[in-house]
Amino acid sequence: MGSFFRASKTLKPRKYLSPLSSISNPFDAFGLCQRYCSHSRQNSRESAPIDLSRYPIEKIRNFSIIAHVDHGKSTLADRLLELTGTIKRGHGQPQYLDKLQVERERGITVKAQTATMFHKYKFRGCDEPSAFLLNLIDTPGHVDFSYEVSRSLAACQGALLIVDAAQGVQAQTVANFYLAFESNLTIIPVINKIDQPTADPDRVKAQLKSMFDLEPSDALLTSAKTGQGLEHVLPAVIERIPPPPGSSGSPLRMLLLDSYYDEYKGVICHVAIVDGALRKGDKVSSAATGQAYEVLDVGVMHPELTPTGVLLSGQVGYVVTGMRSTKEARIGDTLYHTRTTVDPLPGFKPAKHMVFSGLYPADGSDFEALNHAIERLTCNDASVSITKESSTALGLGFRCGFLGLLHMDVFHQRLEQEYGAHVISTVPTVPYIFEYSDGSKVEVQNPAALPSNPKKRVTACWEPTVIATIIIPSEYVGSVITLCSERRGHQLEYSFIDSQRAFMKYRLPLREIVIDFYNELKSITSGYASFDYEDSEYQQSDLVKLDILLNGQSVDAMATIVHNLKAQRVGRELVDKLKKFIDRQMFEITIQAAIGSKVIARETISAMRKNVLAKCYGGDITRKRKLLEKQKEGKKRMKRVGSVDIPQEAFHQLLKVS
Repeated sequence: MGSFFRASKTLKPRKYLSPLSSISNPFDAFGLCQRYCSHSRQNSRESAPIDLSRYPIEKIRNFSIIAHVDHGKSTLADRLLELTGTIKRGHGQPQYLDKLQVERERGITVKAQTATMFHKYKFRGCDEPSAFLLNLIDTPGHVDFSYEVSRSLAACQGALLIVDAAQGVQAQTVANFYLAFESNLTIIPVINKIDQPTADPDRVKAQLKSMFDLEPSDALLTSAKTGQGLEHVLPAVIERIPPPPGSSGSPLRMLLLDSYYDEYKGVICHVAIVDGALRKGDKVSSAATGQAYEVLDVGVMHPELTPTGVLLSGQVGYVVTGMRSTKEARIGDTLYHTRTTVDPLPGFKPAKHMVFSGLYPADGSDFEALNHAIERLTCNDASVSITKESSTALGLGFRCGFLGLLHMDVFHQRLEQEYGAHVISTVPTVPYIFEYSDGSKVEVQNPAALPSNPKKRVTACWEPTVIATIIIPSEYVGSVITLCSERRGHQLEYSFIDSQRAFMKYRLPLREIVIDFYNELKSITSGYASFDYEDSEYQQSDLVKLDILLNGQSVDAMATIVHNLKAQRVGRELVDKLKKFIDRQMFEITIQAAIGSKVIARETISAMRKNVLAKCYGGDITRKRKLLEKQKEGKKRMKRVGSVDIPQEAFHQLLKVS
């Protein structure tokens, strides 16, 4: 013992050794160590799991934040987390719940995020404040991720509808309102950004009344940036939104809202407990697959994963069950205690893929690396459909289905940022239906899969359509009507929200809006238009397959399906763009656009030639002609055996041709 203290004196003095430096009696040191141990045990008791039994079902509020993109959802969520002490004021990063790098770079929410907050509130006439458990879900605002919004609303009883005080009601505001309205949620209108110089809250209140029949007196005026008016938000949530339905005494039923893959814990499921209670160590079964699992961990997001050991009726949290793949965790599934019988919950409609595109490695030898990257990424984004395919031009790759064009763009960006994958993507397409002369029908997602000269004649074609909602300043009405007519649109509704803004509904073919419609709309309206769409039925149309040929060989990755009236223009634009991006070779390259055997557009890239007449300073013309004929024969042989390399930029430029 003495040697221990002699050794300790030779050490450099440190802050954590200072209590021992003045102690000569070893037993005093032992007693001090005991006091330190008891102090650490006290700290560990203070950081013990949260006691959720203090929050009966009537003290729980589940609500979501919905809005048009960039109306201040994530900033408002930050302020609410700070008000309740869930995160420290000024210490958290802006848009705290936006975890992905692509979300931070683009300033948008891609993935719905949940956070549990604890708040004390005193009702009028009560002496003591009551403790409430508030589950907040921050949702995406872009149309492509409305599937995330609908899933989030299933776990809520109310929603904060955020509207920008300067921009007013936008297209996605309308779509999200009706999603919440159809789910029978209590809607609290919040007019945000009232600190802006151009804010006009009275005009926005009038829009909410005329479009949604929401009383102007119910609207809350806030500025999430400055904190103005935020003290009224949580009291409104507690007073207006009802507690979740459900019975704590009934057998366990929980709804699986979302899942993602963690390298250390496996699949982490976000669930809402509808009936009963879930505890660590319970055995649960899936109503969809019938497989049984043991609950390894259970808790809430506060805002990070916080184990609680139990989830009670009405609460939203996470569960770790040892699932190895997110394919086992089916969104909308009902989980229940093994050896009990329950009625499954309604669940969700499956995600409907609107856009299909081919993904190929930029270097053919990187196929396995790309395959691994896609498998890892789809573990965290189950709304993407993946099937393997091969192309004669690009080799082995994948045919991927996405919810929209932004979803596809975000998926590509995450592949490059998170996994370092370099990919070539083909022109986005939509699913078509073709009927043949023998009465059979086939759905075509990849234009290359449709033969140009089929043995069976195509008798009818159908293409998917969407119902588009457009809100624009009234002075741009004429330009927008012209744009929609050029895109084969059919007007369904046309009205004025107020004296300055018009509301329009069109039925448009999905193919016409999937590439550059939104950019065109923003351009002709000086950026003031807002646009949203929902899928509709298929309509019969006159469609043809447009092939691109290089030196007579079809490039299947560039095949596309277009309307017959637009085939000539699209074919001309395609060959013009390809001529700019394909490098000259030692032989002549012929670029053609063809419908079946009929060529509708052609461009030629001349060969690089050596001047074989340079050494001829005169002499007979037959000598020169012989040299030129010899060079011409050599070029023909090159053309037979040579291959044309299509650069990645060419595929990117094809995305801009509609």
